[in-house]
Amino acid sequence: MEPLNMEPVNPELEDQEPATETQIDGSLLEGGGQILRLSAALSCITGSAIKISNVRAGRSSPGLRPQHLSGLQLVSDLCGGVLQGATISSTDVTLTPGQIRAGNHTADTQTAGSVGLLLQVALPCALYADASSQLILKGGTNAEMAPQIDYTLKVFKPIVEKFGVNFDCDVRMRGYYPKGGGEVMVEVNPIKELQPVTMMERGNITKIHGRAFVAGVLPYRLAKDMAAAAVRTIRKEIKELYINIQSLQEKENATGNGNGIIIFAESSTGCMFAGSALGKKGVYADEIGFEAAEMLLRNIRHNGCVDEFLQDQLIIFMALAKGTSRIRTGAVTLHTQTAIHVAEQLTSAKFTISKSEDELSSGTYVIECEGSGAQNRSM
Repeated sequence: MEPLNMEPVNPELEDQEPATETQIDGSLLEGGGQILRLSAALSCITGSAIKISNVRAGRSSPGLRPQHLSGLQLVSDLCGGVLQGATISSTDVTLTPGQIRAGNHTADTQTAGSVGLLLQVALPCALYADASSQLILKGGTNAEMAPQIDYTLKVFKPIVEKFGVNFDCDVRMRGYYPKGGGEVMVEVNPIKELQPVTMMERGNITKIHGRAFVAGVLPYRLAKDMAAAAVRTIRKEIKELYINIQSLQEKENATGNGNGIIIFAESSTGCMFAGSALGKKGVYADEIGFEAAEMLLRNIRHNGCVDEFLQDQLIIFMALAKGTSRIRTGAVTLHTQTAIHVAEQLTSAKFTISKSEDELSSGTYVIECEGSGAQNRSM
């Protein structure tokens, strides 16, 4: 008797002629992992196969790292897709997507790779599933060169909810460099389609708050020193607001040693901004507090409605929404230009960027997008 083939078969893929692949050059513009994440998510949602070449060509260690590989595998798992070339250090990878399906999906970087970046690639896909999805994401919760999980919850989440996105996120364990070991559980509810968003009026800053933390063997006074330095720095520019930065020592629900600070500012019109910094060996705590405060102030000064880190994260939602979105920002970052390039390549969305003519906001730009109106075919 022939042995049974237990490979998961996607009937949709079996009957189809091989689709023409969209070629994506992974070395363009920002040239990093962002191109991978955006391309994979949009391939999954639009159903179009992609081939990404020159993966992370501009980086000191080009090709896929564990972080990127686990993100690609997560997307492939979400849509029952077929991945080719998905190995560590590979510079060419192909994704042929199937149909997005709800369920429980786990991704583990097995390093301190960012869980925030795993969520960035998986969340848009899970929105187009046939029911709610549970994502278990493991890695670093507060990692360098990536959004801290606190940023995802306090800045990213309330703004993407304006598009109609609905997800819950439970931080079960925090994990720090170099071991990681963090875990978050995310529940994503599906949508029929995303709605466009207009964010043009910044309003006044009404609240500043944050958290300075230490974990593992590091002394509590580091948290207090980071918080005090941040408050002193912000006070020089914003004198009238009470600034509430909590100093925290994380014990039970954190693995590894780490310290850092993240500060949030909220405006009267519901805009959110942040500044953050993580501790490094040999860097004084007050320098870390100063760095985070300066980052926050820089993002408030331009009078735009989003900070430099949220700017590029909203591009995929603008591209998928049905209708015209308009968002006022500070200087347009290379990450944002890259996101727009990929979104226009893989969807019918059309973006325009124009300089603000308003005197108060002379350093700001308006990103406008006529979205592609992607529909959830399962609803």
